[in-house]
This record gives sequence, C-alpha cells and structure tokens, in this order.
Amino acid sequence: MSNILITGGAGFIGRHVARALLARGDKVRLYDALIAQVHSGAADAPPNGAELVVGDIRDAARLREALAGVDKVIHLAAEVGVGQSMYAIDRYVGANDLGTAVLLQALTSTPVARVVVASSMSIYGEGLYRDAEGRPVEEVSREGARPGHWDLPDLTPAPTPESKRPNLASVYALTKFVQERLTLSVCAAYGMEAVALRLFNVYGPGQALSNPYTGVLAIFASRLLNGRPPLVFEDGLQQRDFVHVSDVAAAFLAALDAPQAAGQVYNIGSGERRTILDVARTLAQAMARPEIAPELTEKCRAGDIRHCFADISKAKAELGFTPRVEFSDGLAELVDWLRAQSAVDGAEEARRELEARGLVA
Repeated sequence: MSNILITGGAGFIGRHVARALLARGDKVRLYDALIAQVHSGAADAPPNGAELVVGDIRDAARLREALAGVDKVIHLAAEVGVGQSMYAIDRYVGANDLGTAVLLQALTSTPVARVVVASSMSIYGEGLYRDAEGRPVEEVSREGARPGHWDLPDLTPAPTPESKRPNLASVYALTKFVQERLTLSVCAAYGMEAVALRLFNVYGPGQALSNPYTGVLAIFASRLLNGRPPLVFEDGLQQRDFVHVSDVAAAFLAALDAPQAAGQVYNIGSGERRTILDVARTLAQAMARPEIAPELTEKCRAGDIRHCFADISKAKAELGFTPRVEFSDGLAELVDWLRAQSAVDGAEEARRELEARGLVA
C-alpha cells in the first residue's frame, strides 16, 4: 500500500485513476482547484475513500500540506485545450508550467519515490509520415492548408513513436512539453524517479460535457444532447487515436510501479486510428440521433494538426500496457452514461471566440 497524491485529481482522468488505486488498496489524496469550466458539482465528487484537498497548483503552502506523508505523485493538474490556449496564454502557461515548477520546488524539500506526469500527444504536432519510398518524415508544414487541400501531398500518415521529434504547434503543446521535461529533469537531479505518459484522445464516462475545449467526443456529445450537429473542422478526415479512460488509468498504475519505466516517456493510446468525421457519425448513431449529421466547417484552427495516432509498442513491452476496451464497447458505455446527463453547449461560442481573434481560417 502506498500513499498517492493526484494533482488535478478531481478531474475526469483523475477520478478514474483514484478509483483504480483505491481498488488495489492504496491511500489516495486528491489535490484540485475545482475550476468552474471543468467541474460541474455533484457529478465531480471524489470517489469514496479518497481525501480531497482544494487548492491551486501554484499555491506552494497549500501544496506542501497536501504532500505530507505522500510516497508517490501523479501530476495531472493542467489547463487543457489547444484552441483556448492560443488566446488564454498566461492562464495556460501559469497553470501548466508555473504550477509544475511549484510542485517540483516543493518536492525538492520533501522528495517522493516516483512522479508520473501526464504529457500529451499534442507535443508531436503532426504525427509521423512516410514518403513514397516508405522513409519516415518527421518535419512537415501545413502552410497553405485550405479547403480541398487539407492533406499533405505525397505523404502517408503512420503510427507515431516516442522517438519522433516534438513539433510544438500550440501554446498547449508547448506547456505540456515543458511539464514533461521539467518533471524528468528535476526529479533525476533530486534522486526521484519520474515517468511521462503522452496521452492521446481520452474518452469515457465522466467527461466535462459543458467545457467546449475538452475532448472532442465530449464536445460532440454535448452538441447532440442539445439537438445540434457536431462541429467538425476541415473536412473531418483528420485521423486520431481514441483511448478509453479505464485503459489510461491502468497505464498510470503501471507507470507508478514498473522499475524499468523510470526516466522514460510512453505513448498511451489504443494503437488504432479513426477519422473525426466517422467518430461524429458513430456517436450520433449510438445516441439514437442519426438524423443529426455533422456540420463541416471547412476551416482550420490555429494549432490544429492533420493526423496523429499512437505507436504503443514501447508501452506494451515495458509497462505491460494493453488496451482492453474496444471502441464500440467504450462508446456504448459513454452513451449509457450520457442518458442521465445534461450539458451546456458552448461549442458555437468557442468557435466565435476563436474566429474573432483570427485563430480560424
């Protein structure tokens, strides 16, 4: 049994990780600021058996109190969303990077055995491609992307491994990379083990449905619950990797324990690719709203990428990570949960905000 602190622990992923830790007998403390954009009240209550400490990740004194008696830390606290990060720059850098620095500063005085930090697939920018001869291509540009020309000519998208060089296309991506690098560097200097998990598109019951900058499945579900079409940028043929939150929770537990994981980074995804358009249509069918067709905007947001899906062979080999939830089963579970939910649809407002700032073209 270990004493685990989860920063951002009252959030979507944090609650699932907490339940998994409690189920195996660990003691769990959650540290969370409970910001209104993400948290909606009773639905976000911490799991039974978990202690909740309310505080900002940048509050050094409060954080030191929360770290008392802790053996290991899972660092999930972050502002999330590519689009919003491009105009709420100080908010994202402050919460994500300054917040991580404050946490690590506290840990220099009260070190723990291991820190697992949530990184993101967004740090890759575009995923890996291969040219006509099958050679890997890591550096690509979307300059000139426009309706009818969204894809990159003469290149084929391929699974993206951890070895691909980062290409930080948004403020959010930049902050997640800093979180990852800070954690790995500082922990090594102070004799603590650290692991970074680069999460792909996480979905499942408990997502923040009224946050227009959260995961795309939650945004689509919010639209459909309100009888409105999912808003799909570009032509919808962008390819992504959707991984169920229970599989992500299992990955965090493995990363806490696996000896060989210290100092490593791992992709955590399903290892499968899906287009955004297909996901929108499949969700509408599953929610018994097949008549609501996705609305294609034929526009591109600043910071958006075309294709990125995970090569998870390293996580399989070193963490024993094997995704267990098939997308169809995970979607059915999500839809079952959605039947009892309501949502404030903020997608149109979010799009107007981006357009007013010149971040959609």
